[in-house]
Amino acid sequence: MFQMRLLLALLLIWAPLVQAEKITIAAAADLKFAMDELVATFKQQHATDEVEVIYGSSGKFYTQIQQGAPFDLYFSADIDYPRQLANLGLAGSAVTPHALGRLVLWSATRDASQMTLADLTDPAIKRIAIANPRVAPYGKRAVEALKQSGLWDKLEPKLVYGENIAQTAQFVQTGNAQIGIIALALAISPELASKGGYWLVPAELHAPLEQGFIITKRAENNGLASKFATYIESKAARAVMTRYGFALPGDGAGTGPQEDDHAH
Repeated sequence: MFQMRLLLALLLIWAPLVQAEKITIAAAADLKFAMDELVATFKQQHATDEVEVIYGSSGKFYTQIQQGAPFDLYFSADIDYPRQLANLGLAGSAVTPHALGRLVLWSATRDASQMTLADLTDPAIKRIAIANPRVAPYGKRAVEALKQSGLWDKLEPKLVYGENIAQTAQFVQTGNAQIGIIALALAISPELASKGGYWLVPAELHAPLEQGFIITKRAENNGLASKFATYIESKAARAVMTRYGFALPGDGAGTGPQEDDHAH
């Protein structure tokens, strides 16, 4: 009888361990602070499961997934990347739009809230950080905004390129660039908000930063991946995204920062 009780006790202890699942998420760097918060909240309901998030450039993740990288979910700052993966048969779910990102001017040493793109031509500004437009959607949109403003030829010699939008912000934080064109979600994060104001780049100067995610083909039968995808679309998760400056699909243009309120 004692042995039976012991066996039962051990089974009860081991059961959660046996059922524990793990997912690895590839997420665009603009999601860093929002996603960290979302994962922490999700883990409260899935304490035995493991959720790992790797942040980087959407374009690099796109290439890595094609090459078989072991990611279970992919959150891209440009919805076209997951759409292309779906066309290649590498998605295990429908492509889901989840946010609309915004570009801002941000500086740790100047009051960027009182600036516009035209102010970047100031000779005192020697280095302007943007994300690498070849792999980072925010970099691509920054280039579009500068060209649409007629400033590209004057400003291109000043540009320094971050591998992703988080590294771009880091360049500005550490003084390797005096100002940067970065993601609103990073500028209003606790880490950066206390160090400088921002100016919202008018959305009409570039194509929308429509963001989307997929469960990858390798995880199409992964229960935890499905649960996380469902959670991301929940009211609570959407509230977190809104707090980090993202406009949300279906909520209208008014969800995000207002166009007539560029300076903060």
